Amino acid sequence: MGLFDQILGAVTNPNQQGSLGQLGSIINTVQQLSQSTGADPSTIQSVLSIVGGQVRSTLQDKQATDGNEAAQNLVSQYAGTFPNPEAVDSLFSPQIQQQVAEVAAQRTGLDAGIVQQLLPLAVPLVLNFLQSGANTQNPQASGNPVLNSFLDADGDGDVDIADAIQMASRYIRQ
Repeated sequence: MGLFDQILGAVTNPNQQGSLGQLGSIINTVQQLSQSTGADPSTIQSVLSIVGGQVRSTLQDKQATDGNEAAQNLVSQYAGTFPNPEAVDSLFSPQIQQQVAEVAAQRTGLDAGIVQQLLPLAVPLVLNFLQSGANTQNPQASGNPVLNSFLDADGDGDVDIADAIQMASRYIRQ
């Protein structure tokens, strides 16, 4: 089952935190980023996909060393739709931040400095998608199917975040 299918399942499951309002908030934030940078939404989605790849790698490492709950705790602590430099610093070393900015700049044509400025919002947005699968009664519990699907992905380096944003946007407009 794909990441977006997991997110939709979370939206329709009252025991999970996902909601149409949450998806709408994420989509609106992507549109605002697009307007503020002058980049089209697909470029911003590509940046989020690249950031998502690094988030996946970081959370997989956290899961391997400290367990599922540690990965879920990071998601719970830093998910949101507002800039949070602490989220970036907690997940990425300065070298990784630079690397993500350079890769995103190469793939999207955005200036690496702009990408670096987007990181404090991009990281919480990616985590917000993952938070949708958290249990409403116990958000710290490790049984988050959205996060588990994201972490157990096929490892092809392509993160479904951009696809999930596009699908969520279409889904909400129905």
